Amino acid sequence: MTLRAFIHVQHLLGTGHVVRAAALGRALAAEGVEVTLASGNAIPPTLDTGPLKVIELPACKSPDAAFKRLVTLDNQDIDDAWKSARVKASIQALQAEDCDLLLTETYPFGRRQLDFELTALLDAAKARTAPPLIATSIRDILVRKKELWKEEWMADQALKYYDRILIHSDPDFIQLGDSFPFADRVDHLVRYTGYVGGMARPPVDGNDGEDEVIVSCGGGAVAEALIAAALDARPLSRRAEDTLWRILIGHDISEEAFSGYRKKATEGVVVERARRDFPDLLKRARLSVSQAGYNTVLDILVAGVPAVLVPFAQQNETEQSQRAHALALHGRAVVTPEAGLTPELLAAAIDDALALPRSHHDVLLGGAEKSAAILLQDLRERTA
Repeated sequence: MTLRAFIHVQHLLGTGHVVRAAALGRALAAEGVEVTLASGNAIPPTLDTGPLKVIELPACKSPDAAFKRLVTLDNQDIDDAWKSARVKASIQALQAEDCDLLLTETYPFGRRQLDFELTALLDAAKARTAPPLIATSIRDILVRKKELWKEEWMADQALKYYDRILIHSDPDFIQLGDSFPFADRVDHLVRYTGYVGGMARPPVDGNDGEDEVIVSCGGGAVAEALIAAALDARPLSRRAEDTLWRILIGHDISEEAFSGYRKKATEGVVVERARRDFPDLLKRARLSVSQAGYNTVLDILVAGVPAVLVPFAQQNETEQSQRAHALALHGRAVVTPEAGLTPELLAAAIDDALALPRSHHDVLLGGAEKSAAILLQDLRERTA
């Protein structure tokens, strides 16, 4: 009998959430599961969705780092009619076929803005004659909330609806309790999978990245300060002024802004769009300069390249700062704040980072494959 899985994912600014969700979907598909990926935002063009059936729900995003509002892709505030259409689309997608597994990415440990949709989706799943196994997939670190009741609500929702909590980290490096005060309440549901991504793959031909400084910014929507500083930092560096700097701009940056950055590039600086071979570039690079998102940091760890991390920390964001400082404690990176970033400060951080040795941190990988194995075992035990 063919098993079917339904994965719901919503990325709001960066692309890391949908990258992880697609990786989990591909791992399940590799085990013979038919997978539907329902995305609440546009799928980035660099993402490999492989054999997944992709459903694009009515799309929304966050217009800024405050995450207080949701808007459509043409920046219109969502209203009750939009919410109704979104709920209807999600439930119809779930009910289109039999479903053995429902996986929500991040929720309920984030994405409370979408509770109107996701609680309805969970209720619809629970109401089925044969309810699916319900699991959530979360990254290594959660964003702390100012109000403790919001974090208690997360635990309540998990205990009410969920059969499994997958945490994509190495527990020797970061555990749920490091960023979630109610971890003990849900511990019996938790399984650590290792990091999603970073596995060996055939190298891409070419020498791009060789001894270069690679500056990257994920999707790019919240990296203007880093990009602006990097464009002018090369001549200020004592240890990296003699090599090519390659600045990779994500697809969330408009063509107009991208063209403007390219025009500002001086001798020795190349500005390009984000590339699929980014992990290969890092393996050949002298240094990585980036924010501290989940996927980028994992690529840095696997490549063993020294790094400068400029964690995204606008508004109330704490996740990237916590991850960046964890790497710094392991001697893997130099951290410089985003606030007040200048070319001079970035150049100084780059020079400090180039004093770090190259190393391959012994990080637990294979998170997508391990997640698939855990979920399939859970399904087998349900029917035993």
